[in-house]
Formats: sequence, C-alpha cells, structure tokens
Amino acid sequence: MNRGLDIGLSLVASLAAGGRGVKVTGDLKQPAQLLALYDIENCPYCRIVREALTALDLDAEIYPCPKGGTRHRQLVQKRGGKSQFPLLVDPNTKTQLYESADIVNYLSATYGDGRRRGPLRRALTTASAHGASALRLPRGARSAGAATLPTQMLELYSFEASPFARFVREYLCEREIPYILRNCGRRQGLDWLPIPPLRARLAPGYAPVQRNRQFLSEVAGKVQVPCLVDPNTGVTLFESADIVAYLDRRYG
Repeated sequence: MNRGLDIGLSLVASLAAGGRGVKVTGDLKQPAQLLALYDIENCPYCRIVREALTALDLDAEIYPCPKGGTRHRQLVQKRGGKSQFPLLVDPNTKTQLYESADIVNYLSATYGDGRRRGPLRRALTTASAHGASALRLPRGARSAGAATLPTQMLELYSFEASPFARFVREYLCEREIPYILRNCGRRQGLDWLPIPPLRARLAPGYAPVQRNRQFLSEVAGKVQVPCLVDPNTGVTLFESADIVAYLDRRYG
C-alpha cells in the first residue's frame, strides 16, 4: 500500500475512535507487577482495553495472538479454557478476565476512579472500535509467521490512538513478537504538540509530567511516539518506518 494512503487510513482509524486512547485521566495507582494482555491488534474489543490502558496510564506485557498464530494463542486456551480475546491477567490480584467490558470495569475499579460505563457509552465505544478496526483490515489481524523471539522483551513507547505507533504494533502482532507496552498518553496541554522541534521552538521549557514521557525526555533525548527500546541490542529508534525495518532485519 502507498505510504501516504496508509498513514491517512491510520489517522482516520484514530479519529473514528472518537478521541479515546490519547489522554491520561486523573491521578492513578500503578500496579507493582506488569499486567499481561493477550491481544489481537486489530480486534475491536482488544482496542477498547488498550484505550483503557492509555487512559489509566497503565503499562502491560502484550502477547500478540493473531489469527493463525502459533506462539501465544494456545496459552490463552490453556489459561482460560477458550480461545477468546482479549484476555487480561493481573498477577497483582491473581485476576483473569476475558470480556472487554469486564476488563475495563476491573481496571477502573482497581487502578482508576471506579467509574463504570453506562450501556449507551459502551454501545458507542464498541461501534466506533469496530469502525476503526475495519479501516485497518487486514493489518494486525492475521499471523505472517512467528518471528525470532527476542531474549528480553522489547519495549514500545506508544499510546493507543497514535497513527504511527499503530504501524509498529500491527507488525509486532503479525509476527507474534511479545513486547512491553509503555503508555505515553497526554496529560498536559503542551503534550498535544506532536512534533518535537515545533514543541522545542514554541515551548522551550517543556517538562513532561507523565512518567513514560519523562523517561523519553531524560533518557532518549526527546518525547516522540513511537519509540522502540531493544534491550537485547541497546538500540533505541523513533520513526515507525525505521522501527519496522529494524524489527524485520533483526527478528523477521
């Protein structure tokens, strides 16, 4: 697909979600151990859970389970007795949940403000998630063959609605590469300036308050999403095209 068209479709998919998956809401609790999400990138119900992770500023280990996958789908069947996605596993509370609505309510009650979505909001969220997923088919839905498994898990700094981070997540899903999702949702006004040079020019005193954005600023030198950190090679990359090319060379 033409690169420009692909970017356009990814941007429209983000807009179709109605602004979800961008902003961090409130002061939230962080679990001691990472959550685990068995996930299909293009699944609308998985998308709803990932949007909640961004809103609640929660990181998670992502285990991609695309259709035809051979690496993680069997673990879901073994854990819960059925191949249904998403599946959330919280080692902090020994909780395991399948349904997206149940997962979102659990995350809100355990790590957020406890608010539950009403039936109308759930229906609108589900409809828009289906629309966003349809725009990206067949990306992030089917296995393209399991890639070489990294010794240590890759780390992806992302937020759900980022159209460029989506390209990386789709590749990781299709190649069944597990990774740690480091959410970088926006918490303050200056976070909405998406281009680092523009932000530096307009707001030279910019200091992020969201924890993973602080890491990018202090350790990686700029706040830009996506950012891939590969602890196996010491490589840190920002641009989605460069990240996908690197992953393909190194693990594909």
